[in-house]
Amino acid sequence: MPVSTDDRTKPASRQKRRLKEPEDVRVILLNDDYTTKEFVVAILMDVFHKNEDESYRIMQDVHQKGKGIVGVYSYDIALTKTEQVHTIARENEYPLRCVIEKA
Repeated sequence: MPVSTDDRTKPASRQKRRLKEPEDVRVILLNDDYTTKEFVVAILMDVFHKNEDESYRIMQDVHQKGKGIVGVYSYDIALTKTEQVHTIARENEYPLRCVIEKA
């Protein structure tokens, strides 16, 4: 018995999956009235691997403008660094906070 073309199974169309690049986010350090400038500079150098001059510049932005952009990272790295900042600040009894926002 001949098979009609309607009865044949057609191969499933291949869908091309495009991997989406992870979105970059900014890490922003927020000012408070209690955290010392020296501690902020130390955090910037230790957690974010900034040099002393760049750390001082970012600290000045935080102090004068109320916030300072620390860097642009993938979401996972930004989240990890934010958690590190909060943990170190808490251990040293400072209320230093940072937030993540889309770049």
